[in-house]
Amino acid sequence: MSLGDADEAGFLPHTSHWGVFSARMRDGELEVRPHPGDPDPNGILENFPAALRHRARIARPMVRRGWLENGPGPDDRRGRDDYVPMSWQAVLDLLGRELMRVRDGFGPGAIFGGSYGWASAGRFHHAQSQIHRFLNTACGGYVKSVNSYSSGSSQVLVPHIIGEYEDLTKRNVSWEQIAEHSEIVIAFGGMALKNSMVAGGSVSKHVERGAMQRAAERGCEFVLVSPLRSDLPDEARAQWVSCIPASDTALMMAIVHTLVTEGLHDRAFLDRYTVGWPVFERYLLGETDGQPKDAAWAAPLTGLPADEIVALARRLAGKRAVVVVSHSLQRAEHGEQPVWMGMVLAAALGQIGLPGGGYAYALGAIAYYGRRFNAVPVPTFSQGRNGVSDYIPVARISDMLLHPGTPYRYNGETRNYPAIKLVYWAGGNPFHHHQDLNRLRRAFARLDTLVVHELAWTATARHADIVLPCTMTLEREDIGASSNDPLLLPMRPVVPPYGEARDDYAIFADLAERLGAREAFTEGRSVRQWLEHLYEPTRAALAAKGLPAPSFAEFWASEGYALPQQPDDGGRLRAFREDPERNPVATPSGKLEIFSETIAGFGEADCPGHPSWLGPVHVPDEAAPYVLVANQPRTRLHSQLDFGGHSGASKHRGREVARMHPDDAAARGIREGDIVRLFNERGACLAGIALTDGIRRGVIQLPTGAWYDPADPAEDKPLCVHGNPNVLTRDIGTSALAQGCTGQLTTVQVERFDGNLPPIQAYDPPAAA
Repeated sequence: MSLGDADEAGFLPHTSHWGVFSARMRDGELEVRPHPGDPDPNGILENFPAALRHRARIARPMVRRGWLENGPGPDDRRGRDDYVPMSWQAVLDLLGRELMRVRDGFGPGAIFGGSYGWASAGRFHHAQSQIHRFLNTACGGYVKSVNSYSSGSSQVLVPHIIGEYEDLTKRNVSWEQIAEHSEIVIAFGGMALKNSMVAGGSVSKHVERGAMQRAAERGCEFVLVSPLRSDLPDEARAQWVSCIPASDTALMMAIVHTLVTEGLHDRAFLDRYTVGWPVFERYLLGETDGQPKDAAWAAPLTGLPADEIVALARRLAGKRAVVVVSHSLQRAEHGEQPVWMGMVLAAALGQIGLPGGGYAYALGAIAYYGRRFNAVPVPTFSQGRNGVSDYIPVARISDMLLHPGTPYRYNGETRNYPAIKLVYWAGGNPFHHHQDLNRLRRAFARLDTLVVHELAWTATARHADIVLPCTMTLEREDIGASSNDPLLLPMRPVVPPYGEARDDYAIFADLAERLGAREAFTEGRSVRQWLEHLYEPTRAALAAKGLPAPSFAEFWASEGYALPQQPDDGGRLRAFREDPERNPVATPSGKLEIFSETIAGFGEADCPGHPSWLGPVHVPDEAAPYVLVANQPRTRLHSQLDFGGHSGASKHRGREVARMHPDDAAARGIREGDIVRLFNERGACLAGIALTDGIRRGVIQLPTGAWYDPADPAEDKPLCVHGNPNVLTRDIGTSALAQGCTGQLTTVQVERFDGNLPPIQAYDPPAAA
């Protein structure tokens, strides 16, 4: 697969989480161009040129002054201190001694290997793999996190009720099936292209927009259930059903109630493929609690007319229907419920396992969902064996640091938070992912030591005791690949490292040497030797299939090779539908569990044994009358390269832009382009305002990812002048079952900001001696 005349023109192949591209330096400026085979390239590529040598880059190792002067220990000066530059040799000696102090004095269970994030699309310079391998080989292990901020609730729930998570998200309903077979797609929370334009690995073709357009042109109907009209692209020609945020479970129940009472549900499917339907049906009809979950009941909860709900149910019946539930719905209080209820709705329609039908949980949430798997393995860097068995749900880091030893419930167990002395972060920015940032600041102040590898001065780096500058992807060589994308790509370095920045691998290799583990970590290999080693299983698998199997040298000189892919056969759910006895799903019963004996046995009041309407606890009131939707940004991946040109161009007067309905704005004396202050009891931030009728009244939308920028870091609850919504979100778990992140929704007040506008300082390096 060629990139044209890339080499002749000086362009070199590379890739990212948001797309394959080629790049070159010309007259001191970086030029990027998307892969010619990509039908819908991602504009985030345009963040690279301005970001490459931006002032926010970290040029040399830094140590926080307070830590250097006073030694390890809790310190409220984190995030408020200045830094002292050090040589690489001195800083690695210092860090090596600190790691030995914690490892030998408290054990590896006192080390938390954070590193949650999307650091690189390269398979070797994957920061999580690098740091976890280092901690395993040099320190004996570490306390890890499990699940993700994006899908922490569903990752725990799905194995109990449907089976393997990947069977549901990656080996199920594909975009090809949507384009060819689906008759109606009801998308709760939507399938926004800004989400599906990025992937955990590389992505060479963005196919989602085209698939929805082809389906719509064929006559497939799309129904968007969301407070935001932009959660489906125009090409889908969708009907927008604007419901109250967090009411989707009630709407699904009312739809199923209509199907049941009008005899439109597939009773034969429910009898053969599910367990627990009679228990749930009694709840649905109100026999267990006296409240039928009908359209009249759901109308005030959802903000939709009862007759519209009934009509929607009738419209779904008897068609090749796909039920989509987005990640966003389970990033809220009781987030397990819409995921579970979405499965029940698809089962009641009898569509699960059919081509272009069934339950496509999280389709559109990420670019490798809804695609074929490769038929050969892609390179994977071994992380080694973790000698520590302890872990926490990923979104519970503040709880862990603030309350060591405290018991908590998770997935049917009572666990205790470990006592952490040192956090080591490489690849990721919790000041993007996490909620209630002022609480996170207090949590980080409790540590002995926080170590961060970073390419730029994120808020996480600004709270670290030891900051080690690492390279950007364009400054190193790697192999780009994804298990669901056919293009295997040599990632050639375009520019030398910035300042004294080093690859994570080089940092960890030298640090491992100080801990007596260099050979265990490196296995005696250079970066190029590792790339050759990681490439070999792919080459051997190609050869075993009788396919062209280029040598590493041939691969490295190319612009990439297309890998064979598996058939789009619907995976385990298709096989289950065809023969449920021979091909059971991986649940305790081998069937889809509408009622789960296992979950019921856990006895959690906030997650019963079947889908239930558990309304949100935190609702708008006089102090915070608006629902804030803190969703993913369009112009960057999470907070990555927020200082890039594409991200910067989307801001207003340097601030992130919030969107609200013109009627809400008029009631508050707010006009297009004003700066507003969003606030609640947890914090406050500034944002620009854009008015649109594509948002439900009573809702404000502010994307995540603007770098946290406190006006006065010395304050306990400083104003974020840049527009980071996580100063406002709640740091609570979805339920005792999953303890997932609830950062999608919160409640806020808004007012026009008429004061002197504080400067943006998020990208300015902190003071250094």
